[in-house]
Amino acid sequence: MEAVTKVDGGAYPWGAKNVDTDVIIPAQWLKTISRSGLGKGAFESVRTEAGNIFDDPRYAGSPILIAGDNFGCGSSREHAAWALADMGVKAVIAPSFSDIFSGNAFKNGIVTVVLPQEAIDRLLDVAKDQPISVDLETMTVTTPFQDRFTFALDPFRRACLMEGLDEIGLTLARDQAITTYEAGVSAQRPWMIRERNDAGSAIEGAGRS
Repeated sequence: MEAVTKVDGGAYPWGAKNVDTDVIIPAQWLKTISRSGLGKGAFESVRTEAGNIFDDPRYAGSPILIAGDNFGCGSSREHAAWALADMGVKAVIAPSFSDIFSGNAFKNGIVTVVLPQEAIDRLLDVAKDQPISVDLETMTVTTPFQDRFTFALDPFRRACLMEGLDEIGLTLARDQAITTYEAGVSAQRPWMIRERNDAGSAIEGAGRS
């Protein structure tokens, strides 16, 4: 996972409330297990509308999405986070998020920023023609007009995002501790290692027969 310390740039000033995961990525796109290419299907139903914000050249490639309450509600499909990441979104700002979506976004390196509606309204106005900055170092969202909004983020998630650590990365970061622990178990309980090896040999033998 790519480390995220700061997200600068344009923002989609959408503001829609109760956007569910089926709106983010329709069900017909769920047949794939690949994380790439889903950006083409992101907000497909919205993009059928003339003049929609996601096809507006002013916001093309924006790394930030500004939404309304309860963003990411509905199903638990991780494809929603994959689709956002594939279209280049690295941060979503909203008054509230579905817990499952927020977790999926975190696992895919997307920052979910919770701000009050007053701040969202201001950002929606600024984002029409100005960039926005989301800073995990200072835990602030700022604009060129000296607006400064502070937000909170779970310390563990913040650290993982800033260090670029997903679940695999977290495990690998503890490789030495795991190796030391296993060596200790081998020394203190050698019979466990023998039993594990015997079980592995039995499975391998069964596979050959």
